[in-house]
Amino acid sequence: MTTYPPAQDAFSRSAPVRLWEDGFAVDPYRYYAALAKQGPVGWAELAPGVPAYVVTGRRAALDLLHDTETFSHDPRPWESTVADDSPVLGMMRWRPNTLFADGAEHLRYRTALIDSFDLVEPHDLRERVHRAVHVLVSRFGPRGEADLVGDFARPLMALVFNSLFGLPESQSERLNAALGKMIEGGAQAAEGEQEFGGYVLELIAGKVQRRGEDMPSALLEHPAGLSPEEVTHQVFLTLGAGHEPTTNLISNALSRILGNPLYYSTLTNGARPVMEAVVEVLHHETPLANYGIHYARKALTFHGTWIRAAVPIVISYGAMAHFAEQTDLKDGRPRDASHMSWSAGPHACPVKQHALLITTEAIERLTQWLPDLRPVLPRERLTWRPGPFVRSLTALPVRFSPRAPDQPGESP
Repeated sequence: MTTYPPAQDAFSRSAPVRLWEDGFAVDPYRYYAALAKQGPVGWAELAPGVPAYVVTGRRAALDLLHDTETFSHDPRPWESTVADDSPVLGMMRWRPNTLFADGAEHLRYRTALIDSFDLVEPHDLRERVHRAVHVLVSRFGPRGEADLVGDFARPLMALVFNSLFGLPESQSERLNAALGKMIEGGAQAAEGEQEFGGYVLELIAGKVQRRGEDMPSALLEHPAGLSPEEVTHQVFLTLGAGHEPTTNLISNALSRILGNPLYYSTLTNGARPVMEAVVEVLHHETPLANYGIHYARKALTFHGTWIRAAVPIVISYGAMAHFAEQTDLKDGRPRDASHMSWSAGPHACPVKQHALLITTEAIERLTQWLPDLRPVLPRERLTWRPGPFVRSLTALPVRFSPRAPDQPGESP
């Protein structure tokens, strides 16, 4: 077990930084600065009465992510201390899946997921994205205006995932709505968790009866021998972890691109690749801002803070990105080209290439169909969804020349 230097107990410090406040969505960087003043590990609340340690130091985050002996991903000791109606339970409740497992159990679940995603060929995934973009532009293209969050990024991910998981397009809005409620937190979180759980249960029940060429069927057939219940929980994780962060990555990247006319013009003429904008978001406005939750197996000292057992330790990827942007810039570029948006260690994102492919293809295809997208609001007037976990726009309104994908001679 790693030994860390002496510390003070965060419980004895001043009031925790409240990440559940409305002001956090408006200006998270003020809250990150308050956390950083406490040291590499700060003290916060994820919801009223739900305290957590928040790691804002890069070295501390890497130590946490790689130290599997000292820290666990199993939240059950903590769960027993939290009210049943807590708005963060939907994102933090224990389930038998790779996110909340350690050791051999984690490896078994993770291997099954990776092997199943490896069956999805890049060209097939690209075609699914193109199909989803075509469906969505067919809906809003003739209007000449759209919300690129509600009309594009969110429904696009629901369409792509429903396709991968063997459900029809008609079920996409149900998935989209349930996940939005659950991840945003607040009063609707429990309702969203219940709706999403029902969606996944129905999906797996159908695949148990009749297999198909889809992800749940691949998991059910995997040599790891996952039970239908275990497959249900892997799918619950995969849909949630894949849909929301990728949706936010698409919309955050689009807002950066459209907020800079020079950037947009170089993108549409091919001089600058979409990936450059996506990497900027991963560096400075990462979609899953605060997560990677761990729990100390027993009380210990960690990077200057006394950590109690059964209290969440959250990694603030958003804070680390912000501080790197503030302190590590040279000639307009970060000195350290790495970022931690994909996490690190045994629980690092296993399917980041799939997420990047979906994001870049979606943005490229959209801007090819609609090359004159114009933001309705300047970027500083856009609003962000509440909640401690994500950095997610509520809307991204745009205007453009009315256009339908099926117009003759208008193919990208």
